[in-house]
Amino acid sequence: MTVLPHYAELRCLSNFSFLKGASKPEELVLRAKEIGYSAIALTDECTMAGIVRAHLQAKESGLKLLVGSQFQVEPEVRPDFGKPFNLVVLACNLNGYGNLCEFITRLRRTSEKKGTYRLLLESIHGADLADCLVVVSPERSGTPEQLLDLGQWMLQHFIGRCWWGVEQLRTLDDEIWLYKLRQAGEATAISLVAVGDVHMHVRSRKPLQDVLTAIRVGKPLTECGLDLQPNAERHLRTRLRLAQTFSDALMAETLVVAARCDFSLDELKYQYPQEVVPAGETPESYLRRVTYEGAGRRWPNGMTAKVQHQIEHELSLICELKYEQYFLTVYDIVAFARSRHILCQGRGSAANSAVCYCLGVTEVDPARMSVLFERFISKERNEPPDIDVDFEHERREEVIQYLYQKYGRDRAALTGVVISYRPKSAIRDVGKALGFDLELLEKLAKSHRHWDGREVHAERLKELGLSLDDLRVQQLITMTRQLMTFPRHLSQHPGGFVLTKGPLSRMVPIEAATMEDRTVIEWDKDDLDAMGLLKVDVLALGMLTAIRKSLDFVSMRRGFHFQMQDITAEDPATYEMICQADTVGVFQIESRAQMGMLPRLQPRCFYDLVIEVALVRPGPIQGGMVHPYLNRRQGKEAVVYPSAALEEALGRTLGVPVFQEQVMQVSILAAGFTPGEADGLRRAMAAWKRKGGLEKYYDRIVEGMTSRG
Repeated sequence: MTVLPHYAELRCLSNFSFLKGASKPEELVLRAKEIGYSAIALTDECTMAGIVRAHLQAKESGLKLLVGSQFQVEPEVRPDFGKPFNLVVLACNLNGYGNLCEFITRLRRTSEKKGTYRLLLESIHGADLADCLVVVSPERSGTPEQLLDLGQWMLQHFIGRCWWGVEQLRTLDDEIWLYKLRQAGEATAISLVAVGDVHMHVRSRKPLQDVLTAIRVGKPLTECGLDLQPNAERHLRTRLRLAQTFSDALMAETLVVAARCDFSLDELKYQYPQEVVPAGETPESYLRRVTYEGAGRRWPNGMTAKVQHQIEHELSLICELKYEQYFLTVYDIVAFARSRHILCQGRGSAANSAVCYCLGVTEVDPARMSVLFERFISKERNEPPDIDVDFEHERREEVIQYLYQKYGRDRAALTGVVISYRPKSAIRDVGKALGFDLELLEKLAKSHRHWDGREVHAERLKELGLSLDDLRVQQLITMTRQLMTFPRHLSQHPGGFVLTKGPLSRMVPIEAATMEDRTVIEWDKDDLDAMGLLKVDVLALGMLTAIRKSLDFVSMRRGFHFQMQDITAEDPATYEMICQADTVGVFQIESRAQMGMLPRLQPRCFYDLVIEVALVRPGPIQGGMVHPYLNRRQGKEAVVYPSAALEEALGRTLGVPVFQEQVMQVSILAAGFTPGEADGLRRAMAAWKRKGGLEKYYDRIVEGMTSRG
């Protein structure tokens, strides 16, 4: 039995090297594990956008992941160096990773055009990439003299941590090129190492890789010529194939390089900004103080024992999970907005927090509502809280610039959003690459319906006179399906800010956004959650601008400063208008579905509107909750409760569960769930279409309910 040599792949592009790599980071890691690699490096070009996904998959698979990036270097001032060459940089440790992120940040932020970079040989210094290893793969047209000059440059900047990268991709000059590199290695004492220049995890992705190339260069495949790779060798080859391609020494050297890389993304530790805590106070003491100061303003005549118990329960959980500075950061942002008379309002699950109400972040009075804090923060879930705050859309930029000024460009940036291919964009781009008529493609893209999912349906093709027997049509269907969900480009989050104690650019690269005076990190929301980096959502809402202008008009007319709290809480004339569905332009209740429900439900107070908005949603509609509620409200059906205990959870909606919080309360009261377990059930229900996962709760719910009668 032949013993295959061990191997670590040191150069891999994923599909986060936009329109270059033809495989997802997870696919590369899984394939490397499957064929027995010792390690794999993800080295997307001048980016770290895909590294978190590779990291999570590598942890699950038990494969060592090397963290790095690669760059095209232009020897502009030194023509003796020859053509541009490829520089792979791998982080040895946490400091090396930080240096690499700052290096990418510098290139991206100084680029004239978003999504590009330019790296000149003269701008690289060894100190910039301390604690990093480099592998240089020169252009094959280089002469021995040019290789010698390049080798001397490598020794000058990276002595003891540089290698010549050898690619053997079954081209005619493989042996000649290997001979030249060996000569350069002997002359400079720089070792040679095998690299695969991987662009896909399996060779069957080659057609998709060609299509991506055609999209990138903006030509049909038939005109791409030498832009296309000559064969499918840039995939993760088996170790048998590698052993037949490289010498044992070249493969063994990959393990030497991999052994010197001892960094994992798990070493990144998020730290909150310190500015939000005054000198002489701890985060816990300051949060407690401002919370009770806010409580004094909210309840000038004193709070009830129930509210105080709720505040203490929340504060203890916030402090136990070390989220004090997060709440204080949001409090600081809201306080700034209010100091500038910018209308703002927290929403979402944060409305289940009495502390948020005391801090002025939300306007949901826990004395008047049934709040369930574990919907917002759960010890069992152990995930960072997420407070969404809406600001007037015309003045939100003032808040954003306040954050940049307070924390600096190196410690504050917007969250990135990976824009992925959807059916219509995939049809258009693949169709252009395959040479379809543009007018026909536009018709096909527009004919796609949301219920078609990710497929190009045969009936849509037939409607446009396209035959499924046509090879090009078959390729269009296959390539579109493969391209779906691939990242297309990196955009900016509507308002998710990441703020850190130290330089954010040492945790993740930052680049300039298309919009002026905006900077964006390369990770999106899911990546941030996975790495435990907290974001603060600073969102824009046009309705708040409309309210602000309305308040200003009323103030002018009445001759005094009229504010939000001066509006009458319950106005019969307003509800009469709403009951007649006269709600065009009224936020939340202006859709046709909402206007159809209003005359039937006849809302007469604010909480009726809360129920009405919640009912016209997919969950209650598909769950058959709408008609039972309306029948009970109109007296056509008796209001009954499964038990007296459940009346506490369902009393406000006449015994019909409408809200997610009620699902949690029912599981706590009727099935004995802890609040954290109840939140897990809620989240599983919200994601079951995508992920499934409700089965594990079934027996527990049935057993818990039956044991309690």
